[in-house]
Amino acid sequence: MCERRLFVNGEWVETRQRLEVRNKYGGEVLGTVPVCDPELLEQALEGARKAFPQLCGLPAHRRAGILDRVARGIEERAEEFARTLAAEAGKALKFARAEVERATSTFRLGAEEARRLGGEVVPLDAVPSGEGCFGFWQRRPVGPVAAITPFNFPLNLVAHKLAPALAAGCPVLLKPASTTPLSALLLAELLAESGLPPGALQVLVGEGRTLGGALASDPRVAKVSFTGSREVGLALTRQVGIKKLTLELGNTSPVVLAEDADLELAARRCALGAFSNSGQVCISVQRIYVPHSRKDRFLEAFREATRAMVVGDPLDERVDVGPMIDLSEALRLEEWVEEACGAGALLAEGGRREGAVFWPTVLVDPGPQTKVVCREVFGPLASVIGVEDFEEGLERANAGDFGLQASVFTRDLQRAFAAIKALDFGGVIVNESPAWRADHMPYGGNRQSGLGREGVRYAIEDMTNLQMVVMRTS
Repeated sequence: MCERRLFVNGEWVETRQRLEVRNKYGGEVLGTVPVCDPELLEQALEGARKAFPQLCGLPAHRRAGILDRVARGIEERAEEFARTLAAEAGKALKFARAEVERATSTFRLGAEEARRLGGEVVPLDAVPSGEGCFGFWQRRPVGPVAAITPFNFPLNLVAHKLAPALAAGCPVLLKPASTTPLSALLLAELLAESGLPPGALQVLVGEGRTLGGALASDPRVAKVSFTGSREVGLALTRQVGIKKLTLELGNTSPVVLAEDADLELAARRCALGAFSNSGQVCISVQRIYVPHSRKDRFLEAFREATRAMVVGDPLDERVDVGPMIDLSEALRLEEWVEEACGAGALLAEGGRREGAVFWPTVLVDPGPQTKVVCREVFGPLASVIGVEDFEEGLERANAGDFGLQASVFTRDLQRAFAAIKALDFGGVIVNESPAWRADHMPYGGNRQSGLGREGVRYAIEDMTNLQMVVMRTS
């Protein structure tokens, strides 16, 4: 068991209240962390404001060097990070190690972007009034960023907010999820030794509704970057006022199979995309639309791939699927399965729960109004739904409020481009699960799935303002 402290203004600090962080599989206490109080929050906000001129005044090579050192530190302590993730988040160790590798890459990408952050010359003499003038624009950091991160990727989604902010020269006030703060505080140890100015990183733990809202609404915060539920995202839009806001809010990720799809490939990739991290991923496979003529063959292959998933203790090297984040989430999913089956869906695989562990579950043909279809499942459940043809599948995939990522499986290039044109999603993935993501690509949703884009370069664009410079030369 470890006792962590919060990181404020370059110091490790205590408060009067502590919360327990538990192993999501065994239930034992892993450690305790202090809860941020109003006095400490004020110190952190004021410290971030004061640190802004120092951080943005650092030469680009020094900001890049800080991020490179953090990447090396994660690499050197990779197994410690992975086991922390597996225990506090219930993430299977093989996927925890993959997350650590991705976080290392994300900080390296941040270092690269810090070195090439630039601008562009504007040919002002393109209009008569611009004759005799020289112009260019450059990017300037917006100021302190409030970064509010979720439990499902407690290291790499923190990295996706810290790396671009620090690369741009923005101090960060980080609020990790209260259920999984240990990996963020472990990361803060590396940042504390990296050469950051005091106040450039503040790590605060507390209840989202109070601490998150206070950060979002404070005028010293120039930008809010939030990953989490649509309900909280909607509340934040009412709190932030006139400042930059990035929201990554989730999905009901659809997959559409064409008549010519490789069914074995689709089944394997959909099973991995549906059940890794216990389905607790914004882009986990949720709705799979299959032409009736191919449905039985696909279902057989998908069930086989689902049964191959090993369920159990995430610290066991063999395990693919560990517990959900807590018992209440597993009970919620159990209720949703019961609702869908009561409305006519067939339970083809799984449906079993033991405590917070929910076995990978496959439903067949749930109704379009059931929760497992129209709301984000965020658990190890996917539905196979028969449709007349590929075109109906695309139409059904577009139905609903969300638009983060979708995927299609087809060997026909013309069909693939038709799908890309038809699907109103931030990302369209061809012949791969919608859960696929590379950390340097633009990532974010349309419609109710959010605002803005992540991916280091694209996050930096939203953490900076364009400053136009005009010089009269004659």
